[in-house]
This record gives sequence, C-alpha cells and structure tokens, in this order.
Amino acid sequence: MNYSQFFQTALNRLHDERRYRVFADLERIAGRFPHATWHSPKGSRNVVIWCSNDYLGMGQHPKVVGAMVETATRVGTGAGGTRNIAGTHHPLVQLEAELADLHGKEASLLFTSGYVSNQTGISTLAKLIPNCLILSDALNHNSMIEGVRQAGCERQIFRHNDVAHLEELLIAAGPDRPKLVVCESLYSMDGDVAPLGKICDLAEKYGAMTYVDEVHAVGMYGPRGGGIAERDGVMHRIDVLEGTLAKAFGCLGGYIAGRAEIIDAVRSYAPGFIFTTALPPAICSAATAAIRHLKTSTWERERHQDRAARTKAILTAAGLPVMSSDTHIVPLFVGDPEKCKRASDLLLEDHGIYIQPINYPTVAKGTERLRITPSPYHDDGLIDALAEALLQVWDRLGLPLHQKSLAAE
Repeated sequence: MNYSQFFQTALNRLHDERRYRVFADLERIAGRFPHATWHSPKGSRNVVIWCSNDYLGMGQHPKVVGAMVETATRVGTGAGGTRNIAGTHHPLVQLEAELADLHGKEASLLFTSGYVSNQTGISTLAKLIPNCLILSDALNHNSMIEGVRQAGCERQIFRHNDVAHLEELLIAAGPDRPKLVVCESLYSMDGDVAPLGKICDLAEKYGAMTYVDEVHAVGMYGPRGGGIAERDGVMHRIDVLEGTLAKAFGCLGGYIAGRAEIIDAVRSYAPGFIFTTALPPAICSAATAAIRHLKTSTWERERHQDRAARTKAILTAAGLPVMSSDTHIVPLFVGDPEKCKRASDLLLEDHGIYIQPINYPTVAKGTERLRITPSPYHDDGLIDALAEALLQVWDRLGLPLHQKSLAAE
C-alpha cells in the first residue's frame, strides 16, 4: 500500500483550494525590530515585518533579553522534566505569582503555550462540572473550539458578541444547570472587542461561570496591562482569565488565572499540564521581566495605539479598504484567496514588506485579508512606505479601493 499517496492527496487538496501555507525564513535581529533578514531563495534581504504578534517589541527589550541570558547562565537551559517529576523551578513560581497579581486573582497556572492553556483549561474545567453546558462565541479561536470539543459536554454556540442570543440560551438552559460561558476579549482577525460587562451581567443573573481569553489584550490594555477586562473594570467578575506570554510579553507560554481552588483543580486533573515538560527557567524569567516592566511603563501601550491609529488613517486616506477596528489590529480586506496570497508575495518580493495572507479556515471564505499589526517601532516613514507599496500592489492585482468589507456582516 502506498501510504505516501494519502498525504500527497491531502496536500494537493490544499493547493487546489489555495490554502497551502508557505513560511518565510526570517531572522529577527534584537535592536532592529521591525527590520529583519529574509533568507530568500535569491539570498538574504532586509525586510520590514508588519504582522508580528510581538505587538510591543518586548522580545528585544534589554530587560527581557537580560533576564533570559542571566537565568540561563546561572541555572542552565531546560526545566528538567514535568513539574510532577522535576519539581517546580523557582523562576516559574515567581512567574505564576506575577501573573496572578497582574489579573487580581488568587493563583495562576502556566502551560507551554496559549493554545495548550485553552485546549486543556477549558476541557478540564468543563469535565469537572457535572452536566456542564458550554456556551461558546461563534468566532472563538481554534484552541478554544478544541477545548470545548474535548470536554465532551453539551455545547451551544451563540452569535458573535450577541448578548441577546447568549441570554436566550442561558434562559433555555434553566437556573439549575451548570453553565460555562467562553469567549475572547479581543478577536484578533477583525480587531473587535467583546462586551465583557454585559456578558458578566448575564453570567451573574443566570448562574453561569465565565472563561475569557485575553491573549491579544494582555500587556496591551488596562493601566497595568491586565487586558480588556482590566480596562473595562470587570476583571474581578470573571472566573477564569486566560492569556499568553508569546505576544505582548514577547516570550513563550500560556496560562490561566482564577480562584485558588479552580487553578488547583486544573493543576491536579489536566493531562496537558501533568504530562508535559515545564517551560525553561530562562523563558520564565524573561516573561516575568516583561510583565513587571509593562505593569509600570505606559510608553509602549501609548506609542502602540498612536502607531495603530496613524496606520489606519494613512491607509484609509490612500483609499485602501481598511476594515473597521477599534483596537490595534488593522485588517485590510481582499476577499479572494489567490489575490490575498499574491499580494503578500508581491509585498515581500518587490517591496521588502512582510505581511502574511489570512485565508480560510482562519477567516470565512470571501473575507480573506492582510492583517497588519503596527508596533511602537514602526515610524512615520515606514507607515508611508507601506501605504505606497500597498497601492502599487492593489493596482497590479486589479483590487478595488474603498471596497466595503463583508466580514462584519
């Protein structure tokens, strides 16, 4: 039997659907972000990164790099195994305390990635709640969808950010049934924000538990970088907050934070935590340094919002189809998978600008886009150059200007 044929057929299907993904070979240089070296088939070239999730450039911050180097030099590289076997190294203990403090919670629990923290956290929590009904936002991230699916509980999907629909489902579930509402605070493809206050009102009214993913908001919003929940004054009303260390904090890892008994239960039951090696000490120290810095420094957040606002203004003034967003996400509507990929290729090859295409299944078919994420280090010259390059690419591909986005409908 030719097993390779099965895999080649699967790959061919992706090519036919224009969904095959190609990764650029990029080398970021600390101190030069958003500039990077692209190791292209024709040799090395300087490019400007416009789609990084290292939103604040903390991956190159001297405090963060210094903490990582110092810890690795002092204690070595690896964690030595799972926490059950190797124990919990001290930098990890410090990091979990820092995260609990960031969110005003009694405890936090660290995972190897934000994906794992959602996948494992949601499924474990729901399995521990008898007859749990999970109510999930229609646009939740794949990691949340997988967590819901693996819980094995009954689940119902409410229309995106539609609190009236959520209330209908809560009422229908009845007052005595345990319910878990799971949503994101900031949805990274459209840049829209959940009505967390109204969701908390409903959860409290109908006796539901709340789980909120803040991965695209931690470090970015709130007086200390606690996220949208901190900014909106509802952090104390949410039962479990989930976040990442890999975006605004510039490192690696995911976590959940909540009451001590909730976190301890997940720690004690979650296979995705129990049976995997802990994050290395150097990573934990670097993340702690990033969190501590952003708790007191507002420059990064303020400059970041300024850069995002200017990027939107310049691109909109140029007639480019900027999709509406109240956050730092700047989506540019394309609406065709082939042209979206081709636009990305032309920007990189002809203009030295790196922006990955966002196609199905990350977004719905017909809403393909370029997702632009300015950082505090994208200056006026880079923004102007981006607008000019995009106009040239739009003209070359015959893409319309001022096209109304269908993504919000």
